[in-house]
Amino acid sequence: YNVGTFPFQANSRARANGSSEGFVKILSEKETDRMLGSHIIGPNAGEMIAEAVLAIEYGASSEDIARTCHAHPTLSEAFKEAAMDAYDKPIHF
Repeated sequence: YNVGTFPFQANSRARANGSSEGFVKILSEKETDRMLGSHIIGPNAGEMIAEAVLAIEYGASSEDIARTCHAHPTLSEAFKEAAMDAYDKPIHF
């Protein structure tokens, strides 16, 4: 499987809130890029996990998540960046 990670320390909203500890990690199937799971440790993890659940339920790939618009500046951008790292590379790290 592929692994994509992104630290909250590189996320502008987390830094502005003073809560930049933790990271988002996405696991995707190597051949199909289908999302297999996610780890979120840090601010608003309980709210952000909903995006991972939705992606897994509907068979989204990490590229699907990465190409979806995420508002700026938000903590959920870390999820997008981790997805970018899983299939290519993050742009803000």
